[in-house]
Amino acid sequence: MMHYINGMKFWLTLCIGRMRLLTLIAASLFVSVIGTLPASAPAQTEAAETANVIFMRHALAPGTGDPANFNIDDCTTQRVLNDAGREQARALGGQLGAYLEANNKKLDAILTSQWCRCRDTAILLDLGEWQEFAGLNSFFNGHVDRDETLALLRARLGDIGPDELVLMVTHQVIITAITGIFPPSGGMVLYNSETGAVSRLTLP
Repeated sequence: MMHYINGMKFWLTLCIGRMRLLTLIAASLFVSVIGTLPASAPAQTEAAETANVIFMRHALAPGTGDPANFNIDDCTTQRVLNDAGREQARALGGQLGAYLEANNKKLDAILTSQWCRCRDTAILLDLGEWQEFAGLNSFFNGHVDRDETLALLRARLGDIGPDELVLMVTHQVIITAITGIFPPSGGMVLYNSETGAVSRLTLP
């Protein structure tokens, strides 16, 4: 009899332990899912209304990363825009220009990564003069240091006033590092450098 009772106690203890383990796993999964959800509606609305930065990923450039012989001063050693990418950049320039006009906004500056596909995107957008900025360069293949690049960018973001609007043409890794959003080629993200509010910018 005692053997039977002890056996029951053992199985009860084992079942309770498993239930606690499952509860912990479920709680961990819940937290993980919540952490990957997009910004809340109020945060997205704030970004749309108060953004002082527009991040844009360069237009279509087939492939991933850059060749092993990458040279920042030689476009032939880099992944560059194809015909569809050049067409996309021109179209985005018209769409973004119309968006700015409709919302009574103007660009105070256009900054671009020193990579050819970003500079070419900035040229084809045809939205005004632009400047290269090392803080927008891609650290994907380790051609530049990630921490140094992001430090440069964060310092520049801190200098942008609330009434300014700066377009930054850059790479997916940069945009994701700052905003948490993974944009497609030509994708744009509105960003408030003071509050950190973010929102995807979808153009017609």
